[in-house]
Amino acid sequence: MKLLTILLFLFPMLAQVQAQPKEILYVGTYSTRGSEGIYVYSFDRKTGALERLQGITQGKSPSFLAVHPSGRFLYAVNEGDQQGENKSGTVSAYRIDPATGKLTYINQQSSHGGAPCHISIDKTGKLAFISNYSGGSLTMLPIAADGSLGTETDHVQHNGSGANKSRQEKPHVHSAILSPDERFVYVSDLGTDKVYIYEIDKAKGKLKPAQTPHVSVAPGSGPRHFTIHPNGKYAYLVEEIISAVASFSRDSKTGALTLMQDQVKALKDEFDPKNSGADIHTDPMGRYLYESIRGKHLLAIFSIGNDGKIQLIGQQDTQGKTPRNFLVDDRGEFVLAANQDSDNVVVFKLEAKTGKLTPTGTEIKVPAPVCLKMLTLK
Repeated sequence: MKLLTILLFLFPMLAQVQAQPKEILYVGTYSTRGSEGIYVYSFDRKTGALERLQGITQGKSPSFLAVHPSGRFLYAVNEGDQQGENKSGTVSAYRIDPATGKLTYINQQSSHGGAPCHISIDKTGKLAFISNYSGGSLTMLPIAADGSLGTETDHVQHNGSGANKSRQEKPHVHSAILSPDERFVYVSDLGTDKVYIYEIDKAKGKLKPAQTPHVSVAPGSGPRHFTIHPNGKYAYLVEEIISAVASFSRDSKTGALTLMQDQVKALKDEFDPKNSGADIHTDPMGRYLYESIRGKHLLAIFSIGNDGKIQLIGQQDTQGKTPRNFLVDDRGEFVLAANQDSDNVVVFKLEAKTGKLTPTGTEIKVPAPVCLKMLTLK
């Protein structure tokens, strides 16, 4: 009788433990210092610990990653590939094991431009948007039901240059971010100091300039990564060359961006060309904004006002060198920073009330980590 009572008491707790979803971290890297390519880790939310599950070699410098909305596939741009006469990069597709999160290669397609550095997937999981940095172009690839990539449906080539002759000698498309309703895609071009806005025809897999086709920022600022506030009303842009942020209001009907703030500095000291902005994200509640700064090796922390405008309120050392990409988890509990030149990923606890970041003590060694993506297995 006592044993039955104990079992009845323990059963709900055991069921709860078994019901805990498994979370997986995918790490994209540059092919240097012995990198295997893409790394797969399990993530323990209770402790912040990471355990390696797999390293998979495919392509050259599988840097930026994207997870399919179904959670069944993962995609990587191979930034170091140079195929064909125009030396195009490639994009690889992988199947995700639903039980373990491990990857199996499916297929590969050309990015139709040099040095692809960013990929986004639409919510239907049928279209991929590829940003080609050295090619200065945006490519759309279809995704089949089995996760495989098809041949391009559209390709947009940018033209022009910017004020910084060494960095902005031609277009450099750095990211493509879809609007919440996925009617528009915002394409940041470091070379031309513009964010281009395109309307998406999903049925045909085509793009056309929006009613307001672009918005410009300060000459020589260098647009890089872009994020939209959780409420959809505001957006924020990394100005890479000057280590700053531009904030915008967003018209949900037309997709147009209106500049509210330009050159909001992430650093308190004077400009140094050795420093450069990289990635940008808000917390899930939209109260704080984070930007990674290479050179100074830190995450800048901004508060977001009710009007969408931002103000620098703090900085957190990333405990490594050259923080390129970072991840704010969907629950707003952790931030993970990928330090490219010190070969480590560091886990921080996020304080929801203040936006402050505190190291958890968890750190993993990964050669040249440059992109982090998290997936909860279904």
